Amino acid sequence: MELVDRLNQSMLPFGRLLGMHFISADKDRIVAELLVRDEICTIPATLHGGAIMAFADTLGGTATFVNLPDGAKGTTTIESKTNFLGPAPLGQKVVGECTPIHRGRRTQVWQTRITTEAGKLVALVTQTQMVL
Repeated sequence: MELVDRLNQSMLPFGRLLGMHFISADKDRIVAELLVRDEICTIPATLHGGAIMAFADTLGGTATFVNLPDGAKGTTTIESKTNFLGPAPLGQKVVGECTPIHRGRRTQVWQTRITTEAGKLVALVTQTQMVL
């Protein structure tokens, strides 16, 4: 079974609540999409910043999990920074692409670009994950 299929089948409960769906996955790049639904919007009908951060955090945590060194038990986010650059309107899908900046034995740093389907940048997120 492909990694992307395994990730979709074992989706984190919060990722499922958000409505995430993994599109592609390997050790160097994780891509997922998210439909902008009313339940995860702010006023006026755009994706809430907290939903953007949660989407990116789930991608970074998943990428770290896929890259855990032998003997590691898991991962947790220890730092995250988000630059909000544009809106994602209700009814559109956003795409998150997560790529590594650093993969060490104790920490990993990932960058997630969140764009609209048309390619407009919505947010840029950099996060540090601790390897447990």
